[in-house]
Amino acid sequence: MTRRALATALALAAASGLPATLAAQGAPGRPATARAPGEYVVLVASEATDQISVVRFAPAGGAGGAPIARVAEVRVVGMNPIDPDGPHGLAFAPDGRSYFVSTAHGTPFGSLWHFDTESGRVLGRTMLGPFPATLQVSPDGAAAYVVNFNLHGEMVPSSVSVVALPASAGAAPAAVPASAPVPPGGAEDALVEMARIPTCAMPHGSRLSADGTRHYSACMMDDLLVEIDARALGVARAFRVTRGREGGASLPGAPGADAHADAHAGHGASAGAGGAHASGGHGMDPVKPGETTCSPTWAQPSPDGRTVWVACNRTNDLAEIDVASWTLRRRVPAGDGVYNLAVTGDGRLVVATNKRGQSVSILEAASGRELARIPTLRRVVHGVAISPDDRYAFVSVEGIGSQPGTVEVIDLAARRRVASADVGPMAGGIDVMPAAR
Repeated sequence: MTRRALATALALAAASGLPATLAAQGAPGRPATARAPGEYVVLVASEATDQISVVRFAPAGGAGGAPIARVAEVRVVGMNPIDPDGPHGLAFAPDGRSYFVSTAHGTPFGSLWHFDTESGRVLGRTMLGPFPATLQVSPDGAAAYVVNFNLHGEMVPSSVSVVALPASAGAAPAAVPASAPVPPGGAEDALVEMARIPTCAMPHGSRLSADGTRHYSACMMDDLLVEIDARALGVARAFRVTRGREGGASLPGAPGADAHADAHAGHGASAGAGGAHASGGHGMDPVKPGETTCSPTWAQPSPDGRTVWVACNRTNDLAEIDVASWTLRRRVPAGDGVYNLAVTGDGRLVVATNKRGQSVSILEAASGRELARIPTLRRVVHGVAISPDDRYAFVSVEGIGSQPGTVEVIDLAARRRVASADVGPMAGGIDVMPAAR
């Protein structure tokens, strides 16, 4: 860290209630991201304080061999620490040598940032659409997919940005249109938006299929699951997730669009707009008994690519969609306000955060049975990431008001929380360093 960055990090840590030492913690001469055998490194974004926390978890690193999680370093994100840019989405490159962060806080448009994992140095930046949020890097490291959530805008269809990445992201750069601008500094540092694909109102949680050929996003305000063909860079199809009316659908506003889907294009705007976010985040509003509106907040393909799990925040269940037939397989009960999802690499378990329920559900994918529901230490549970070896789930919890956020570590075999670490307030985007690093 530079002296200026360190001073800023210390000030931000103090403002958030974190111990000042967290901003500079770590063994002298040892990168905060360096792993000892058996350790895990997790990054989490704190939207309220413009921070990325580097969290180290050692399953047997505490007194008497107890699991321990600690913050090794706090890094500053964005352009103006006085007016935080609001880091929201976060994802490692496949080789773990760099990571990406989306920022947008109170402004119509935001950015995608590229950072070196070891040093935290900025490698590149590009502007995207309105409020870029959830993001993921393709398995070959050639492109990043970022949903433009449009949190503060009108309830109109938004988009997914596809950004070509440089070789420093772990692979050869994707093919970029000849007309695309190249920023000063050379093509090797360029982040170039190849496409901005119109999709739906408030596209949120999104994930790529394991082979990188299909991208799925959940559309909170018109109850749609949208599939993008990653080779053609266009929408392939959409699926309506409203209970009792599940099935293929056209996107709202498109020729031949389904009338019911269109009718939902602006539904619940007050539930998802900026005011709700400030009071605990979208997905926290109470629901009426007998609710049939899904309000999908996450799309998670299975590792074999045969199904997509969709988190229905308002009906408190998961919809499992068959990819080949594009039909509903089943609906599986989850916790109150199910929000984000992750699936273990072997496909056996689905881990779901329950935003209103202050808990995390572990479900058996084959049967749909809930194996455990684990309360979180603080309110407004947010994201979840699975360790590369499928042993642990790392969960981000926002907290309320000036409370610190937390990263909570769940042992998936024991089905219990084994460690936690306080991070900056409004903790959201989270990812685990790949095993390749």
